[in-house]
Amino acid sequence: MVFALLLLACQPVRPPSAPGAAPAVTLVVASHDSFNVSESVVARFEQEHNVQLQFLALGDAGEAVNRLILSRDAPLADVFFGVDNTFLSRALNADIFEPYPSSQLEHIPDELELDPQHRLLPVDVGYINLNADSVWFEDNGIPLPQTLEDLTRPEYRGLLVASNPATSSPGLAFLLATVSYFGEDGYLDFWQALRENGVLITDGWSEAYFEHFTVGSGGSGNRPLVVSYSTSPPADVVYATDGRTEPASVNINPPGGVFRQIEFVGILRGTQHPELARAWVDFMLSPTFQEDMPLQMFVYPARPDAQLPELFKQYAEIPTEPAELDAAAIEANRERWIEAWTNMVIR
Repeated sequence: MVFALLLLACQPVRPPSAPGAAPAVTLVVASHDSFNVSESVVARFEQEHNVQLQFLALGDAGEAVNRLILSRDAPLADVFFGVDNTFLSRALNADIFEPYPSSQLEHIPDELELDPQHRLLPVDVGYINLNADSVWFEDNGIPLPQTLEDLTRPEYRGLLVASNPATSSPGLAFLLATVSYFGEDGYLDFWQALRENGVLITDGWSEAYFEHFTVGSGGSGNRPLVVSYSTSPPADVVYATDGRTEPASVNINPPGGVFRQIEFVGILRGTQHPELARAWVDFMLSPTFQEDMPLQMFVYPARPDAQLPELFKQYAEIPTEPAELDAAAIEANRERWIEAWTNMVIR
């Protein structure tokens, strides 16, 4: 997820070895491109388990799952983090993960555990919603939109930028929210109305947020509405270059128009280091890792007892009415929905 927090593929992160220490085993942790973790947290695990961690970035979530499936006979890694609920069924049906009922699961809400066999364990939660430039709307005397239907009204013409669901995880999540909200018979009508109202579609979230959104672009963009995350406002403060202590963006959570994204970790079949792989999964679900995630990946920890940073408490939001689609239904219909959307909006 988010804000260009990229780890270079195949670059190990390791603390200095103690003089005379035996060479450590290397545990390869594959992930999507937006994985990030504090060096001190990595060092703690490495020192506790006498292991070197090597992080391997495999692209976005969909691309990563495909690469893992294609390499199942010669696994690229020991563990993978980054499968989300839009690709969960595909990953499980490929049978590339080992079951592991971590003892840490007792701290995770049952509603986040979507695999009863515990091949994929929930690590974090994010919410794809709308972010708005509140100053722009105030200066222009236009009220903030409150519903998905509002986005098709004339006063919001040419104001929204979203990303392509075929090439962007947030774009796909927003498409799925519209399918859930409007139903099979209505979601394409909504998108046709958005198209006629001047929605801008980009290939990815970064382009939408940093090039076209008025806040993320520093004023060079001309779109005061963007499909993003409910945790983008705190990130806006962390990465601000003008010294601001409050976000310039605000969350809009249309009822039924927000998608809850759950990300999972799993042990890949064929790992040569099963005990260390299980230890890493336990570590990702422990308070140490869970409390590091919010300001590293700008997601909510799966553990409700994990302490949140003050920026999250002040400016991030957990929507009360997210859209939800069954993971199996997403797997069965995802490509068809994307193709229909592409034919309607792009072609």
